[in-house]
Amino acid sequence: MTHDHDLVLRPSAAQTEAALNPPPGRNGGDLVVETLSGLGATTVFGLPGQHALGMFDALRRSSLRYIGLRVENNAGFAADAYGRITGEAAPLLLSTGPGALTSLAALQEARAASAPVLAISSQVPTAGLGGGRHGYLHELPDQQASFRGVVKSVHTVRTQSQIPSAIAAAWESALTAPHGPVWVEIPQDVLLAETHLPQVTAMDATPEDLVPRPELTALAAHLLSSAARPAIIAGGGVVRSDASGKLKSLAERLNAPVVTTFGGKGAFPWTHPLSLQSWLEDRHTTDFLEEADVLLVVGSGLGELSSNYHTFKPRGRVIQIEADLGKLESNHPALGIHADARLALSALLETVGERPDPSAAERVSAVLARVAERIAAQELTLEQDVLASVRRALSAGSPSFWDMTILAYWAWSAFDPRGKNTMHSAQGAGGLGYGFPAALGAAAADPTRPVLAVSGDGGALYSIAELATARQYGLNVTWLIVDDGGYGILREYMTDAFGQATATELARPDYVALAESFGVPGVLTTPGTLEEDLTRALAAPGPSVVVLPALLRMFEPTHLG
Repeated sequence: MTHDHDLVLRPSAAQTEAALNPPPGRNGGDLVVETLSGLGATTVFGLPGQHALGMFDALRRSSLRYIGLRVENNAGFAADAYGRITGEAAPLLLSTGPGALTSLAALQEARAASAPVLAISSQVPTAGLGGGRHGYLHELPDQQASFRGVVKSVHTVRTQSQIPSAIAAAWESALTAPHGPVWVEIPQDVLLAETHLPQVTAMDATPEDLVPRPELTALAAHLLSSAARPAIIAGGGVVRSDASGKLKSLAERLNAPVVTTFGGKGAFPWTHPLSLQSWLEDRHTTDFLEEADVLLVVGSGLGELSSNYHTFKPRGRVIQIEADLGKLESNHPALGIHADARLALSALLETVGERPDPSAAERVSAVLARVAERIAAQELTLEQDVLASVRRALSAGSPSFWDMTILAYWAWSAFDPRGKNTMHSAQGAGGLGYGFPAALGAAAADPTRPVLAVSGDGGALYSIAELATARQYGLNVTWLIVDDGGYGILREYMTDAFGQATATELARPDYVALAESFGVPGVLTTPGTLEEDLTRALAAPGPSVVVLPALLRMFEPTHLG
């Protein structure tokens, strides 16, 4: 009797011949790049270093495209964006010690935003593993310990035969819901040593689906179908699992208003009659969601920003669909469904009933009108006009990447993404310097569309070196730098809290002249000419910089009273 697990695929004659006679001149680095190619990777990001040279030497013998950035953290941001745009695991090649550690902030952002990044770092020679102090260059007692609390999984290689399986396991981990960054480290001597192992061909690292339990979705469907005032909060999990279409179908069947979190921008059509848009930092929206008798939360942990700084106190029944088990019911008691958003929404659509509610769209319009009245009363015309100019200049379907800056905070609430998976920001971990290098990664993923990056002058200074990267690879990114002379939002926070600001003012360069010194066209614009200048820059091939000197203000918060 033959069992399934007894079946073995026999190699063909050609495969046997290739295994017996592998090409000469290969090293451990070749096993790395062959494994990546076998898994389906086409592009890798990174920065070379002494211990990692075996991997980088192998790149020239492979078909992989290499995009080299100037700072490891920025390379991580580029890989993060590539993963968000493509849904594939983005390889990130790094060197030992300082190079590896410099990527930590980017990997934290990828973890918070569920972006699949496959970081592969070199290590000190094998003899130096285990915590002994041998004095190797870049030596750490335990390099992987620095990454365990940041990435999804850590994989250490000690021999060449372990390379394909370790990378495949990491790839599977990165693409298992919830997506996220993973870490592989390989000693220098393993990468450099000649290898006689056969070439790595096709690899199977298909992640398992995270399916919902049927008794939970049946109960959830019953609660939603019989609700009097259902509402939906859609988070980044909807975008990452490509479940926007299913969310729209469910909302329409239930006549349930939908608000998207800042990480879930584009999960629901902005101008849909049931769309509450993204005004989560507004008491009118918070009150509306609290009044729902059944609240469906999909792909969000209802963290600080999504809960209006934890002032949101739901009074009805909460149903939470979340792929990250640690986020399930972490802030509010709920009917917790541990599942991929797409699969859970599909299950709900199979059983949820039609729920007529002619007043739903009117209630949504009333909330949005109250929000608009609140903003209008604060005389923030400049900020609204600038954001509107950016929206008109950027064509629908073109992605945008926003750094931590006042215009981005406006965009979280007020910017229409005009498409799913088009607006991305660093609000996952909240670090500076994300916008421009992330946009470079998106441009590498899809060179057919112009990409917009938005930074403040403070955040821009983190990423100036990447103007060289943009120029070297001709990446189609327009970088809008809003120059207010310092860390604008921190200036506001400190002035409000202490009466004056400290350590927020910055000396900064002439950004136009600096861009041009890299061979990148730059233009100084005004609020009145921004739309025209930005439209022209986005239409031109290759990188460009648009600098807007402007002092923007935030709208008043509603969570402090």
